[in-house]
Amino acid sequence: MHEVFSTYYESTIGLIGVSGTDQYVSNIHFVDNPDEPILTRKSDTLPEMVIECVEQLIQYFQGKRKKFEIPAAQSGTAFRQKVWNELLAVPFGKTISYLELARRLGDPKVIRAAAAANGKNQLAILVPCHRVIGSNKELIGYAGGIWRKKWLLAHEAKINYGVQTLF
Repeated sequence: MHEVFSTYYESTIGLIGVSGTDQYVSNIHFVDNPDEPILTRKSDTLPEMVIECVEQLIQYFQGKRKKFEIPAAQSGTAFRQKVWNELLAVPFGKTISYLELARRLGDPKVIRAAAAANGKNQLAILVPCHRVIGSNKELIGYAGGIWRKKWLLAHEAKINYGVQTLF
């Protein structure tokens, strides 16, 4: 088992915790209360994968990166893995509905399970769960907060199309 290292990145939309090993990134999450400790191994150095992830996040927030190129891994059931892999297929600056996500998984009846799996994503931004919206175009269900989901979608729309979204 590989040792996990953690660090923080102060982004435009708040503090982001990044964790990973020397081989992959395992967690990217928003930290709303930095007084609460997160599991961190104290070290003078971080693995290259964690450093590279932070660099790619910086590029994303600067509008210079649309696709992440970093090894990542998160544990989950086969169904959750399938949902997260489908999220990776949602293009930068585009959105899909939870119903469309369920259809892409092969069964519209799994909409609630797909939404639950979307909510269990531990790789915020990298696995773009923020690109999934309600069928009525409403912004619903984002662990990082709806205001962050709105910001991320507007950020991507501005980079892709030079315009703000209607969100």
